[in-house]
Amino acid sequence: MKILVLNCGSSSIKYALYDMTDGSVLASGGAERVGLDGSFVKVKLPSGEKRELFHDMPEHTEGVKFIFSLLTDPEIGAIRSLDEIDAVGHRMVHGGEKFNKSVRIDDEVLRVFNECIPLAPLHNPANLKGVEAVSELLPDVPQVGVFDTAFHQTMPERAYLYAIPYELYEQYGVRRYGFHGTSHRYVSQRVCDMLGVKAEEQRIITCHIGNGGSVAAVKYGKCIDTTMGLTPLEGLMMGTRCGDIDAGAVAFLQNQLHLDADGISNLLNKKSGVLGVTGISSDMRDVENAAGQGNHRAQLALDMYFYRIRKYVGAYAAAMGGVDIIVFTAGVGENQPGMREAVCKDMEWMGVKIDEALNAQIRGKECVISTPDSKVTVCIVPTDEELMIATDTMALCR
Repeated sequence: MKILVLNCGSSSIKYALYDMTDGSVLASGGAERVGLDGSFVKVKLPSGEKRELFHDMPEHTEGVKFIFSLLTDPEIGAIRSLDEIDAVGHRMVHGGEKFNKSVRIDDEVLRVFNECIPLAPLHNPANLKGVEAVSELLPDVPQVGVFDTAFHQTMPERAYLYAIPYELYEQYGVRRYGFHGTSHRYVSQRVCDMLGVKAEEQRIITCHIGNGGSVAAVKYGKCIDTTMGLTPLEGLMMGTRCGDIDAGAVAFLQNQLHLDADGISNLLNKKSGVLGVTGISSDMRDVENAAGQGNHRAQLALDMYFYRIRKYVGAYAAAMGGVDIIVFTAGVGENQPGMREAVCKDMEWMGVKIDEALNAQIRGKECVISTPDSKVTVCIVPTDEELMIATDTMALCR
């Protein structure tokens, strides 16, 4: 069974084609600058070679059409015909309270998903464009929606409700939803397979740390809390997002800077976080280099960044009555030993001891980095959201 996975953003389309007989990736890449001048697709060939192909993509249908042409291209393609694609799985960002698992996409699913657009006005419409493009180009191929928010729907009310008038939750759905759910689900399952333990017996803290980041508490196979909220702004300090902030400070800044709602949202989502504190970059590699050269604000940003992750790890251990496994994943989590060391430093009181020498060597591969006598097993597990989407799609389309 061959499954195509699509992740459509507002101006991008990431894709991967899987052969599910062995889970191998036949083709992958991504379209960028969709709807803008200079649009192109980056293609990763099975040989490992990468190419950039420029093509005018004024909207997502043309982008998906061009990706389909690349999949069947005689020179760089992976399949002879689009008829070989058995199903398409889509990353769907915000399913609200409507979806607690992946679903086959039909008219009713699309109707309900449309109702969630106010909760994710940038992401959900882009996801819908991908579905619509496939419906136009491959009308008979089944499609599946895999929701970022679904894994977190097991949170109890005490964790997901905000202390605001209850009718605002009832009327507008204002509550914590959480994101990166597909990643948290994948790594919390994968680490148990890796360690040979049962997920329903483990208390796991999953740290998805990238340019956007979130931490989740997964108790006995179910998420009971996560750091992101109504939107992906809440929680950790991120590349350009502020994370947790006093709502009174938001109102104060809005008044002082004479900003409207869009203006304050832009400030907190795109100009804050690591970028805002350093004034240099949102890329942790740049920040680490600057800190190494004695830049105070760069070092301050690192200290703030690490502290907030560490604080949530401690909080979630308390929420679960202890922790058995801590997992680091995503771009920073998998590739920045300094972050992992800083988060785990002086946590012996909680049963955490990492092998600092081993940790310093590991980037981007599965590994246990805790010492043999550590009561908590600390691991690196590279995330694979696309494989999770493909797996769900296959299960629903057999």
